[in-house]
Amino acid sequence: MTTHRKKLIEVSIPLEAINVASAREKSIRHGHPSTLHLWWARRPLAACRAVLFSQLVDDPSAWPDRFPTPAAVEAERNRLHKLIGGTKEAEYKDGLVAWESSNNEAVLNAARWEIARSVAWGLGEEPPPPEDGAAILAYLQAKAPPVYDPFSGGGSIPLEAQRLGLRAYGSDLNPVAVLIGKALVEIPPKFAGLPPVNPASRDQRARGGRWQGRGAQGLAEDVRHYGVWMREEAARRIGHLYPEATLPDGSKATVIAWLWARTVRSPDPAAKGAMVPLVSSFVLSTKEGKKAWVEPVFDAAAPDGWRFEVHTGTLTKVEEERLKKGTKSDGRGAGFACILTGAGITGAHIRAEGQAGRLGARLLAIVAEGSRTRIYLSPTDQQEALAASLANDERVLDAHIGTLAQAVPERLTGGTCYAYGLTTFASLFTPRQLVALTTLSDLVAETREKVLADAMYAGLPADPSSLAQSGTGATAYADAVATYLGFMVDRATDRNCSICSWDAGPPGSKSSTGGSARTAGVRNVFARQAIPMTWDYAESNIFSESGGGFLSALDWIIPAIQRSAVPIGPGGLFLVDAAKNSFPVRPVIISTDPPYYDNIGYADLSDFFYVWLRRCLSGIWPDLFRRLTTPKEQELVATAYRHGGRDQAEAFFMQGMGDALTAMRKAAVDDGPLAIYYAFKQAEVAQEGLTSAGWSSFLQAVVDAGLGIDGTWPVRTEMANRMIGSGTNALASSIVLVCRKRAQDAGIATRAEFIRALKRELPDAIAAIRRAGVGPVDMQQSVIGPGMGVFTRFAKVLEDDDSAMPVKTALSLINRVWDEIENELTEAFDAPTQVALAWFATYGFDARPSGELITLANAKNIPLATLFSSGVFQDLRGKAGLVARDDLPDGWSPATDRAATIWECVQHTIRVLNAEDGGAEAAAALVAQMGQRSEDARALAYRLFEIATQKGWASEALIYNALAQEWPRLAEMAPAVIARGPVAAAQATLF
Repeated sequence: MTTHRKKLIEVSIPLEAINVASAREKSIRHGHPSTLHLWWARRPLAACRAVLFSQLVDDPSAWPDRFPTPAAVEAERNRLHKLIGGTKEAEYKDGLVAWESSNNEAVLNAARWEIARSVAWGLGEEPPPPEDGAAILAYLQAKAPPVYDPFSGGGSIPLEAQRLGLRAYGSDLNPVAVLIGKALVEIPPKFAGLPPVNPASRDQRARGGRWQGRGAQGLAEDVRHYGVWMREEAARRIGHLYPEATLPDGSKATVIAWLWARTVRSPDPAAKGAMVPLVSSFVLSTKEGKKAWVEPVFDAAAPDGWRFEVHTGTLTKVEEERLKKGTKSDGRGAGFACILTGAGITGAHIRAEGQAGRLGARLLAIVAEGSRTRIYLSPTDQQEALAASLANDERVLDAHIGTLAQAVPERLTGGTCYAYGLTTFASLFTPRQLVALTTLSDLVAETREKVLADAMYAGLPADPSSLAQSGTGATAYADAVATYLGFMVDRATDRNCSICSWDAGPPGSKSSTGGSARTAGVRNVFARQAIPMTWDYAESNIFSESGGGFLSALDWIIPAIQRSAVPIGPGGLFLVDAAKNSFPVRPVIISTDPPYYDNIGYADLSDFFYVWLRRCLSGIWPDLFRRLTTPKEQELVATAYRHGGRDQAEAFFMQGMGDALTAMRKAAVDDGPLAIYYAFKQAEVAQEGLTSAGWSSFLQAVVDAGLGIDGTWPVRTEMANRMIGSGTNALASSIVLVCRKRAQDAGIATRAEFIRALKRELPDAIAAIRRAGVGPVDMQQSVIGPGMGVFTRFAKVLEDDDSAMPVKTALSLINRVWDEIENELTEAFDAPTQVALAWFATYGFDARPSGELITLANAKNIPLATLFSSGVFQDLRGKAGLVARDDLPDGWSPATDRAATIWECVQHTIRVLNAEDGGAEAAAALVAQMGQRSEDARALAYRLFEIATQKGWASEALIYNALAQEWPRLAEMAPAVIARGPVAAAQATLF
């Protein structure tokens, strides 16, 4: 059997630091690649960077001649952990995974050198000097295997591979995803270091200015310049369609948004056929002291006998709750109520009217820009009439029969508006939005011609090869700028659509960057993964300076271009079906984030953007936009409604994913692990646990493809305290599966042999996982790795009837053996700790009649007096209970307490760790004095976490999870405490 050098990811990674950085990344927007263009369920860059690094760097145990002792191996492993994760004292902002490190050449070069060192040692060579960044990059380009992600999606993995100096490739079935990846990975390096070509920049340089930009900053400046020109030219052509609002004092103000309410004909004959509004809320702003709302007014002179008036001021709580109901109905089976008669309006009636094309719209309110505030105005006939006059505009009619006439998904996991008559993408937009967006789309091609002329004038090579043909001259540069301008249009569609709603800005809500309470504004279409029906919608002024304005897209796109990973090396994104085994690059390191069973229908969702990109860019990227919509049938998602039922959908997913995984195995290098992400749906785990259909089906596909599983690392984008608080404690955002090609000579085992192997190998594996810093909240998923490693070591495991054991059964057995190991560990604790565990599992820290404790003491054959004298239990005269942490005595030491228990070790460590005059050093002193009991104490913390979680004691569970994760640092500090002498160690615990 071939022996491979173990990679770091197969042994140990700094999981806590990776998870902290991944969770923190969610609050980072400025310059993040995700702001270039929306894509769903992106993996955090921090996780991708750490996983890729750990896939390529050897674990020190692979080099016994260089790291000959366990201590040397552990020291080197800890050094690599610090390089990846940084230090807790710096809140992990000094490691490779930190957002601050994404463009820190010193940190990145250190990581690249580690990769180069592992590659060089494997080839019997020495790496370039650590300080020679250029030589390191050249070596990696020449000698390191390329990275390939066959499900590249939003491009996070190829981008991070490129940042680490590797040749980076990816592919996807979805052309929108491929174009996003090209814009992040492929385009910026082509034009890295070039100064901008726009006339304003040229004139500045001609006057003596010097271009001092780096990387893709020149490209970014040109995108900004030509994006502004596009906006100004569009405003010149159609700006009159976006008039200013007249304020009560007669002055003018820029409109931020027009708020509309859809209308439907009342089903009540008493309403005499009137169209009545469907409003989800009449509240426009909830800002204290400046609340704004709409009141419907009955007016016989108004159309259909009613109109809207806007009011500002203060509201009572009762009034605000009434207004927040809008026209929604309290009646059974009715979604809304007729404002004229109060009759219920059912969803069936609204759907029927919508499908017949009979839904209307009335202006609800106008939001204007004031001096550092929003001004809310009542609708006017003039503003309403102008918008209505565009219904028969030639551009609107063309949109309804052109590219935008493609069908909206009839069914979508998160909901769709199709049932209400919004059946084409054109129907999702108001006439004014269609005029504006088609005008801007058409301007992309015109702007490209300006860029081309300016690029030629600036001296770029007159190479006629297009960007799609791998050109690098003026033609390709014009294509590149136009691509980002197409993204500007696409970003604008997400906030200029009749699915957008108005966010009244609830009090106390935080902005995405953690700032003050957000102000009211326009929500984008994809606030969730759906195209839902919106009853009252917000129409942005595309020429305003607000979030719905066209130029606001530049504020997101430009930083993303500027922070791209250039200049580094080659990268490429391809339009490829992963299941077809047609990888254009091989052999490769596989690191990928594949579809997740039935989680997200990317193809259906992305058509919203595809139809606009096709209109803007089909001439530049003809191969990507040759179809009318994105491919659907081949998409690897187990969608029951697409495949004729749940069973058929699962069979489709299994077959396709199996083919894709087989293709990955064939394309992968022989001496490196594959990393495959899997994301859990919360409901999936809550209902079925870790043997859920999606998870077990995915693992089954991995096994059937001839891959063995070496490890499972839970990566989360929510911190453990939030997850426990919400009742989803042991749920990682995703799990990284570490796989190897299974040996061709793998044997066959029986069920009994498999269980014996689990019992033999899991204890050491679990201990190693704990030493690696995996906290209790992530243990269940992490234990799957070594358990599946045993299972996939064999070609198959036979059941008693000689049938092959499925993965779902193997998962159950792994969990069962893990429980048995944990129970055996409990039995190894001292008797008072065993009694304390049993009491805690039943009563927590509550007191109960002493008879309850007597029963437990007799079961463990320990005198009651011993329990009271141990410092674990307290005698409350007829009652008994565990000694609360706040009541534990100061100055306790496991070195001086002759009857010290493991329970006391844990509880006292928590006490001093969280004490105002204690902290990590005092806790480390206790750990130092525990000696061999230290590992038992840490194991008890894991067990207490499990009990607290099962009981729903969230705050208590958090305490034990935090202690277990802190333990490696305390153990690392312990030798220094011991070195200062026993007196110093004892004094550290005295308060």
